[in-house]
Amino acid sequence: MIWFNNQHVVLQALLATLFTYGLTALGAGTVFFFRNINRKILDGMLGFAGGVMIAASFWSLLAPAIVMAEAAGKSPLIPAVVGFLLGGVFLRLVDRLLPHLHLEHRREDAEGIKTSWGRSILLVLAITLHNIPEGLAVGVSFGAAAVGVPGAGFTGAIALALGIGLQNFPEGAAVSIPLRRDGASRLKSFWYGQLSGVVEPVAGVLGAVLVFFIQPVLPYALAFAAGAMIFVVAEELIPEAYREGNDHIATTGLMLGFAIMMAMDVGLG
Repeated sequence: MIWFNNQHVVLQALLATLFTYGLTALGAGTVFFFRNINRKILDGMLGFAGGVMIAASFWSLLAPAIVMAEAAGKSPLIPAVVGFLLGGVFLRLVDRLLPHLHLEHRREDAEGIKTSWGRSILLVLAITLHNIPEGLAVGVSFGAAAVGVPGAGFTGAIALALGIGLQNFPEGAAVSIPLRRDGASRLKSFWYGQLSGVVEPVAGVLGAVLVFFIQPVLPYALAFAAGAMIFVVAEELIPEAYREGNDHIATTGLMLGFAIMMAMDVGLG
């Protein structure tokens, strides 16, 4: 059994992703106080989430992957590029297959395999698609710190969990409040909103466990998580944040999210 900072690393990853899930639930809980959310506020929050994920993809994932490959005497180019692109390809396949519906879209605009599932389930699946690489990234970061990956540290993993948690808050609200506006009860809206974050602890534990079996290809795994997150930002968050024409607000949110995540990762790391 591998121990790190007096705790099993899998337990650390679980606690960290339970924290990120908790902020998703907290965001979903805003439905008990608000029935609607101003579109400008929503777009600013989506931009913020995108900025956090972009910064985390480099400082918490790609940079350690590059340093680890260099420390092993290998060229960092192949694992960084190949892993990054594989992460995007994987999310693209999931995006094509998993039935889901983006915020503010009509039920008939649902993507993925055709299904009769209701709007609520499809909205949850859309946010769940975001949360898979986020949970995986947190778990892999804690695992990488535990096995002594150069450039990956415990404080950096904590910074990543904090950053992911911050951007999960608006994601929870972005599911629950539209459902409430569509006529669902507050309790049902909250239930579906928090449900979108349940996958993060599962993905986090899986990521931490896998590190101990895939150490030779860990740079690829770190880059893979980065590529998956960038795919989510480019495919989902940025287009949605700019769809209603609130470009400046969304961009301001993105810049702020990037700056905060960068400051936490560099400062704590």
